[in-house]
Amino acid sequence: MATYLTAANLLTAIRALIIVPCALAVAREHWLLAAALFAVAALSDFFDGRVARARGQTSALGGLFDHATDALFVAATLAAAASHHQVTLILPPLVLLAFAQYALDSSVLQGRALRGSALGRVNGIGYFVLAGFAIGVPCLRALLPAAAPVMDLLAQAAWLASLALCLTTVLSMANRARYWWLYRPGGRLS
Repeated sequence: MATYLTAANLLTAIRALIIVPCALAVAREHWLLAAALFAVAALSDFFDGRVARARGQTSALGGLFDHATDALFVAATLAAAASHHQVTLILPPLVLLAFAQYALDSSVLQGRALRGSALGRVNGIGYFVLAGFAIGVPCLRALLPAAAPVMDLLAQAAWLASLALCLTTVLSMANRARYWWLYRPGGRLS
């Protein structure tokens, strides 16, 4: 069996396969389907790394596949949510730019493992949580019409959170660029 055909990578592949269906479900306001697909994505994300570590099958390629799938999944879901004005339209491309910078800065094209940061990790979790809110709030609104005022407040909070994530994403990208500048060959701290 090829080294990339691992249980962890298969879990990540499940998430990759539902990127488009989940984004379409959000765009078409099929909230229960979107919630089910999001739950599958969240579970696969929760378990893929654990399975890889438990089986001794971690690799730079597996890490890249996992993080790239996460970035594409949340960016597509948030873009569909932005089409309904649930989050700012600026966030999905920022997610993709931040991931591209993360991958390039980590030199993954040369086979190195991804090099994360605390703020980047918080942002990654924030993107998933915000995507869950973007799906969960309309889903709960449909299931619990009497809770509409609370759902309106949660929707406003999600919009504000999307703006905050834009700010923290830009800060994370600036910090990563600063670090690269200082530690590049010939840089001040190289």
